[in-house]
Amino acid sequence: MTETTSSIRMSAGTRVYLYVSLTIIAAVVVVPLLTTALGGFKTLGDLRVNPFGLPAEWQWANYTDILFGERYWRQMMNSLVIAVLTVLLTLSVSAMAAFTFAHVRFFGSTFLLNYFLIGLMFPAATAILPLFIRIRDLGLLNTYWGVVLPQVAFGLGMSILLFRNYFRNLPEELFQAAFVDGCGYIRFFWHVTLPLSRPIVATVGIVSFVSSWNSYILPLIMLNSESIYPWPLGIMVYRGEFGTEWQLVLAFITLTILPTIIVFFLAQKHIIAGLTAGAVKS
Repeated sequence: MTETTSSIRMSAGTRVYLYVSLTIIAAVVVVPLLTTALGGFKTLGDLRVNPFGLPAEWQWANYTDILFGERYWRQMMNSLVIAVLTVLLTLSVSAMAAFTFAHVRFFGSTFLLNYFLIGLMFPAATAILPLFIRIRDLGLLNTYWGVVLPQVAFGLGMSILLFRNYFRNLPEELFQAAFVDGCGYIRFFWHVTLPLSRPIVATVGIVSFVSSWNSYILPLIMLNSESIYPWPLGIMVYRGEFGTEWQLVLAFITLTILPTIIVFFLAQKHIIAGLTAGAVKS
């Protein structure tokens, strides 16, 4: 234990390098968020002449008008419904598929897995026309499901990959002991694998939730009724024919990305554990 600890002990130069690098990365992430939040407190003129500084006069009405408006809460609810449906379907389908790929050997399993992983190479925007035609033929245009199903389809590749790596890293002795006791694949998946997979479930769930919450192109193409618009489409309200109220756009963005930041910090430990669980195969 002592030799291992001494072998990974960092020198002063390495520690300084890591601190400086992490500080720069944190600044790249935090500075735009703070600038966006502060921009929501400014007037349009102040935002143009002083985009990065503190507001000359704090415009609290920019936030309160949005918070007390019916449109904001309706769009937040629409985004929440779409995101929750996407997360539930993604977790259900990808967990069962990944368990099959990890523990069941059948003809064509490698080809089928690679087929799912090929989807990582293509974003939804590359297939937006055939997606629109298929959703139209299914009669799902201007519905929640018209957005949810394509999001689930394009999220399966990464979700299956994460689940499969985690499931393969679970001790093989667990399945052997369960098999001796008469436990089949379904019971082992439900009663043994899932209770031990909380970190990866949280990871895949948060990734799917954030991806759905921030999705813009699919709702823009599939929805045409303002009553079911999610929040990314709500920004269009502040765009006029001759100008854009950027201070209200920044306030609206700040209020809508705040839930995802809170959820991320609450599930941070589970996310890190899920992403690193399959990194080392013992």
